[in-house]
Amino acid sequence: MQVGFIGLGIMGASMAANLQKAGYKLTVHDLQRQNASAHLAAGAQWAATPKAVAEACKVVFTSLPGPSEFEAVALGNDGLADGFAKGSVLFDLTTNAPSLVRRLHRVYAERGIHLLDAPVSGGPAGAKSGRLAIWVGGDKAIFEKHKKELDAIGDAARYIGPIGAGSVAKLVHNCAGYAIQTALAEVFSMGIKGGVEPVALWEAVRSGAQGRSRTFDRLGDRFLINSYDPPSFALKLAHKDMRLATELGRELGVPMRIANLAYAELTEALNRGWENRDSRSPMLLQLERSGLQVEVDPGRVQEVLERDPPFGGLDPKRG
Repeated sequence: MQVGFIGLGIMGASMAANLQKAGYKLTVHDLQRQNASAHLAAGAQWAATPKAVAEACKVVFTSLPGPSEFEAVALGNDGLADGFAKGSVLFDLTTNAPSLVRRLHRVYAERGIHLLDAPVSGGPAGAKSGRLAIWVGGDKAIFEKHKKELDAIGDAARYIGPIGAGSVAKLVHNCAGYAIQTALAEVFSMGIKGGVEPVALWEAVRSGAQGRSRTFDRLGDRFLINSYDPPSFALKLAHKDMRLATELGRELGVPMRIANLAYAELTEALNRGWENRDSRSPMLLQLERSGLQVEVDPGRVQEVLERDPPFGGLDPKRG
C-alpha cells in the first residue's frame, strides 16, 4: 500500500521510518526536504506539496507542530483537501485543538473524505522504538480497517470515541503531566530545603504508595465508580498530612502554591462533613463545579485492569 506521511520532524521522521520498516511504500512531504533524506534513501517517493501526497495515496498521516500548521496542510492552497479522492483517509497524529479537528472533519465529510484524530504519546524514544500510545477519535470502522497501519507506528493504538476524542485524551494526559511536574518541583524544593539529600529523597518517595502506582491507576477504584465509603485512607488523616506539609513549607520559606490549593480543597471537603470519607472525596468538589456526575460500572474498570494490569507494589489506595 502507498501511504502518505507529512511532517518529518523528531517524532514524524521515526514514525514514517517505522511504516517503511513494516513494508509500506511511502510518499512523503516536509517543509525541509533534507528531513526526508533517510526515507528517500530507503525508497520513499518525494511530493512537492500536500496536494501531491493526497493525489498519490488513499491513506495519509500528518505529524505537525500544532493546529495552524495542520489547518494549512489539510485545507490550504495545494493542501490535502485539493488532492484527496472520495473515500480517502487522513489520520492526524498532531496534538491538536479538538474544535479544529471537529470543524475540519465536517468539511472533509462533505467531500466524502475520512478524517480521524490520532495523537500519540511516548516521546521521541517511543516514536523511534515503536512504543507509542495512539489515541484515535472518529469513525470506528475506519479505525479498525486501518489499525494495521497504526500498529506499524505504535504498540498501543486505541479507539477512544467520536471525532475529537483522541485530541481531548491527549490534552488531559499532557495537562496532568505538567501539573504534576509543577507540584513535584514544589514539594521537592520543600524536602531538599528541609534537609534531605536530593537523591535520598527521590529514592525514598519512589518506594512509597504514590511512587509504586501509575499516575492514572488511582482513578479506577474511587473516582470513576463514585465510591468514597468506607475509606481506604480517611480525609481527616489526609487533611492532617497536608496541614503538616504546608506548615513545613512556611517554616522553610518555600512557596507552596499548588500544595496550598490542594489543602484548600481538602479543607472545603472537611467542612462538608466528609472527614470520614475517603481522602479522594474532595474530587467531588470539582465535579460539582463542572456540573458533572461520574459513575461508571465497576465491571468496565475491572475489564480495563485485566487487559492492562496495574504495576505491583504497595497499596495505591493508601496515602
